[in-house]
Amino acid sequence: MRYTTLGLAFASMVALSATPSYAGIDENFSFDLVVAAKACTSFATKKPFGRATIAAFPPGGPVERLHVEVFNLPPKNDFVIFVIQVPNAPFGMAWYDGDILTDDDGHGVIDIVGRFSTGTFMVAPGVAPAPVVFGGPFPDASKNPTTNPIQMYHLLVQRSNEAKAAGCPGTVTPFTSNHQAGIQVLNTSNFPDNFGPLHHVQ
Repeated sequence: MRYTTLGLAFASMVALSATPSYAGIDENFSFDLVVAAKACTSFATKKPFGRATIAAFPPGGPVERLHVEVFNLPPKNDFVIFVIQVPNAPFGMAWYDGDILTDDDGHGVIDIVGRFSTGTFMVAPGVAPAPVVFGGPFPDASKNPTTNPIQMYHLLVQRSNEAKAAGCPGTVTPFTSNHQAGIQVLNTSNFPDNFGPLHHVQ
């Protein structure tokens, strides 16, 4: 089961290495999230950035804890985080992991326990019916396409749908729980498309 805990900071997990290195399941692996290439100018001028650490959970355990902190984002706002196939359009497969709420200083924290390693993938062995819950510009599909396992090693931080109020385009994207998110803000495009940071963790 995947779950999120908002607003918890783990000081022992935020040390960064300047150059990403290969990490085993018993080691911490830290990396940066950078401003998306198509991020709104009003965001980019504030020089937002993110830092992430992946560690075994519990220490030496069978799954991972992803700790993400974001800085210099609009204060008191909601951002969403996704595991994604590639960091920029057309994105490929993606799944929603949780919300990051920023404080008065534009700083936000999230911790997620799940699978964040070379074992992170999506698969659909066959076509099956799916519930249609949300409509709008990106309505739910009533069934899924068949796909072989697709490894997913990148992260994406997306703006919630208040982007227009911050002086950004009112672009609507499907990257939130009701499929009406705003624009991309941070991602892991500092890693190659076919070798995202989660690929560094065994």
